[in-house]
Amino acid sequence: MGTGILTIDLDALAANWRALARVSTGQTGAVVKAGGYGCGADQVATRLAREGARQFFVATAEEGAALRGALGPGPAINIFSGHMAGDTGAIRDHALTPMLNSPEQAARHRAALPGHAYGVQLDTGMNRLGMEAPDWAATRAELEAGPLTLVMSHLACADDPGHPQNAAQLAAFVAMTAGVTAPRSFAATGGILLGPAYHFDLTRPGVGLYGGLPFAQAQRVVHLSLPVVQLRDVAMGETVGYSASFTAMRDSKIATVSAGYADGLIRYMSNAAALFAGETPCRLAGRVSMDLLTVDVTDLAEVPDHLDILGPQQSVDQLAEVAGTIGYEILTSLGGRYARRYLGQ
Repeated sequence: MGTGILTIDLDALAANWRALARVSTGQTGAVVKAGGYGCGADQVATRLAREGARQFFVATAEEGAALRGALGPGPAINIFSGHMAGDTGAIRDHALTPMLNSPEQAARHRAALPGHAYGVQLDTGMNRLGMEAPDWAATRAELEAGPLTLVMSHLACADDPGHPQNAAQLAAFVAMTAGVTAPRSFAATGGILLGPAYHFDLTRPGVGLYGGLPFAQAQRVVHLSLPVVQLRDVAMGETVGYSASFTAMRDSKIATVSAGYADGLIRYMSNAAALFAGETPCRLAGRVSMDLLTVDVTDLAEVPDHLDILGPQQSVDQLAEVAGTIGYEILTSLGGRYARRYLGQ
């Protein structure tokens, strides 16, 4: 097989959801946008529904429509982008719940789908999505009179527990939602870890489900094993790869491995990231190219037919740190060419 093997451990994912649910004071949902953070939204959501999750969150109506086919009727599918122009059919036909972000979206939804459930997203200081306080104040009475299922906001700095914006946003959310009878949601993974004051009625963990920080106790969910296509001997002083960016400082053995930036392994990993043969790290030698990596395996007594870039020896966040990015980007960039295997379906 010339493609990498991406193994997704749904048992580990379910364990992460249960762990976050145990420390949440209210109901616990799940964020499965971006194809379940690269892990497969259908498989992730189906497993979490078996665990008891009844509230799911995606970015767009298109994602929601696809997810409804996997989940079937019953669980709520909430749309962060709200009710965009052109979304009406999908929202109606697939029983989606838009999180309305502006008075314009509210007017669109109530005109197009009177009586259809909706939520409201408030901006408490992130300045990204949601109604600001004046817009919410002007529309609140009308919106609360309808089938309002959720009022939510999103923390900007929850991965930094000491950041003053966390407390400031909490105070803003409390003030903006005082007297609201609909359920409230404020905390994603980082917010859950900030403590019960941030939990309200519904938490909505995302990256922590998939083994990412800031949930340091998370079980690892993804394992990526890449096939060795070719081995070659490189003499001291010879170069490897595009732009000759690696020069062998000794007689070396180089493994050419099938994966590259087309598969989500970004070029910033060049000459820096490691792959693993069991417990032994093997450094990338040269640039990441579109379909191939070159790896220094000189110190291995025997070169296996696959090398691991994600797994027990290297988490998504450890790989991200080497690449100068975050675990979210590593997860959501995992390419479509990998052979995907699921454990615990």
